[in-house]
Order: sequence, then C-alpha cells, then structure tokens
Amino acid sequence: MTGRMGTERVGIVGGGIVGMAIARALALTGGFDVVVLEKERRVAAHQTGHNSGVVHAGLYYQPGSLKALLCARGRELTRDYCLDRGLPYRELGKLVVAVTPDEVPRLDEIERRARANGVPDLARIGPARMRELEPHVAGVGAVHSPHTAVVDFSAITEAMADDVRRAGGRVLLGTEVVGIRAGEGTTTVATSGATHTFDRLVVCAGLQSDLVARMVGASPSPRILPFRGEYWALAPARASLVQGMIYPVPDPRFPFLGVHFTRGVYDDVHVGPNAVPALAREGYRWGSVSVRDTLGSLMWPGAAALFRRHWRMGVREISASLLKPLYYRQARAFVPDLRPTDLASKAGAGVRAQAWSADGSLLDDFAVDQVGSVTLLRNAPSPAATSSMAIAEYVLREHLGVPVRER
Repeated sequence: MTGRMGTERVGIVGGGIVGMAIARALALTGGFDVVVLEKERRVAAHQTGHNSGVVHAGLYYQPGSLKALLCARGRELTRDYCLDRGLPYRELGKLVVAVTPDEVPRLDEIERRARANGVPDLARIGPARMRELEPHVAGVGAVHSPHTAVVDFSAITEAMADDVRRAGGRVLLGTEVVGIRAGEGTTTVATSGATHTFDRLVVCAGLQSDLVARMVGASPSPRILPFRGEYWALAPARASLVQGMIYPVPDPRFPFLGVHFTRGVYDDVHVGPNAVPALAREGYRWGSVSVRDTLGSLMWPGAAALFRRHWRMGVREISASLLKPLYYRQARAFVPDLRPTDLASKAGAGVRAQAWSADGSLLDDFAVDQVGSVTLLRNAPSPAATSSMAIAEYVLREHLGVPVRER
C-alpha cells in the first residue's frame, strides 16, 4: 500500500538535524511521501540547537569507523550546503594542545588517526607556531586542523526543513509520538494529535531514541544515558584571548573531549562543555529532575560497572559544574592569561544522548538498528551534526535500499 500518486510513505520521527537530513534526502530523491514528526514547536530544539556549532574534520575517530567515514563526507556536504544557501561557514581552525610532556603520546595518537582519516592540511606544530595562531595559548605541542569550521546548525536544520516542504513533504511540529504498531506491510504511528500510516519509518529521536525503539519492540539495549554539557561565555572584552578553537588532548578512557574554547560563527567565545550526568533526558539545569529517567539509569544493569569505571571523572566533572573556580582552573591550563572574571556568565547547556550498553560500556560509534520496516538510529552523538547529510546517504543506501545521487 502506498501514498498519493503511488509514492511510498516514509515517516521520520525527530526534527533534529539528522532526521531532517534524512527527510530532505528522501524528498529530493522523489517517489516518497515524506512526513517528519517532531514533538517540539520548532526543529533543532535539543541536541542540534545546543551544541558548539563545530564542523569537525575527523581528528579523533577510529579509522574505518562510521564516525570517521561519515564525518569526512559530512564535512564536505555541510560546507557545500552552506555555501549554496548563503549560510555562515567559517574555517577558524582548531588546535589540539598537549599542555604537558606526558600528554605527547596521546597527541601522537590523535595525529595518527587524523592522518589515517585524511584530515586536510593537518600539521604538527610546536610552541612558536602555536602562539602565532593563538597568541595566548600554552602547551608543549599541538596538532593544527586549519579547516575545522563553525556554523549555525539550527539555521542549517531550518533550511533543510524548507527543502522538505518545497519538495512536497510535511514537517509536523508539536506532534509527539505516543505509540507505534509495526505490521507486516505498514507501520501505524499514533501521535498526540492523529494517527499516521507509513510504509517505512525512520526513528531519529535522539534523547528519546531508546524509548521510541521500545515502542517498536526493539531491544532495550542500548539505553540512552543523558550527559549535560555546560558552557561559560567569555566576556566580550576578552574575546581576543581566542582566535579559533583550542581543544585538549582527549583521554581515550572517556567518550568526552574535555573543556575547550570555541569562537562561534557569530564571534561569541564560549568555554566548555564539561560532562555531568543529567537528572532528566532533557535536563538542561540541575533543577530539571525526572524521577523516571534517574531511576531508569540507576536500575540499568550496567550502572554499577559504569560507576566503578568512571567515578573519578564523575566527581571531577560534577565538582567543576558546582564550583566555578574548579571549572576556571581546567580552562586556564590552556590559556594562562584567562582571569576568573573572564568567565562572564553561564552560556546555556546541552544534553548529549549517550548510548549505554547493559555491560556498562558507552558506545563510541554511530549505531543503526533495523526492525522490519523500521530503521532506528540508536547512537548518534558528536560528530552527528557534522555528519548529518552523510548519515542520510548511509541510511538511504544501507537501510532503505535507495540509490543516492552524488551531490
């Protein structure tokens, strides 16, 4: 059974950048009646609209992984899309900085991965060149990625939504999915306002992805563990402390990069994010508490193993969240000229949907499941925004069997 004029009906659950990129790719391909179901009153309301706006070049990811492959392709597609639509795209460049000699072996590994991933014009540099690029930075060495860029991912998502509408698709805002019944030939989706029937369904529900997956009858694992990342805004008068992006050498034991400095696409400079457990899936503040979400995390089989593995990191991150001097101390290691008063105000927060297995391990790579005619994105953390158009190509080709035209 198909939709109007013999087209195939495809529903997309989630109006973030990944869901909208998939909807756009299908709508522009033709032959599909595309409907996006988004529970909020605007697109890009959660992870897409609460990140740092960085278009990653692919420095960190395990060579050959989906993250590595789709980030490289996604960066190109994002750049071309912004240039075509007149959206801001600024290649400010990134330094990944080893502050002390003991971090140099980890920096070596970042350089190895980056070169294996084909990061363009990558350079290993010393303190003199570091200070030419970032006059206030401190460290013994760095990797420089000159083509790491910043954009407005919310604006990109809005533009994609317009593309969907112009191609005949629909973007239904304020439409929360409350039930899914997958049949042999069609899938029925109950929402807060109506019932929809689709030939195929693609779930890109981010922070709610495991809950929607359970509606379909998929495995409860991986579960989503929400981590809040909090930002401080640099005082405008001190924005010259940072020219582009200054990042730490990541600790391979943790799935987070650590506190860093980013000049945004509109020239605001923010410091962060940290990574603290959120007490609700959409818990952007300490006061946002969901008993159901918190108990669900504490009762998950992997909770004890995760705590044993990462409790020190947890204590450090929570302490820095609650005590500004500790947050400042982490940041000042990279920019010694930073003063406490330069961290002028909290600049909001984002919540990362981190997939979490029953054995306590945190999934690193993108993960996609297939249950009958339903495609489920189970893990799509950073660099998902950078990779969104490449993820769309991957889902169309590998899960929907739709030929993808090179763009």
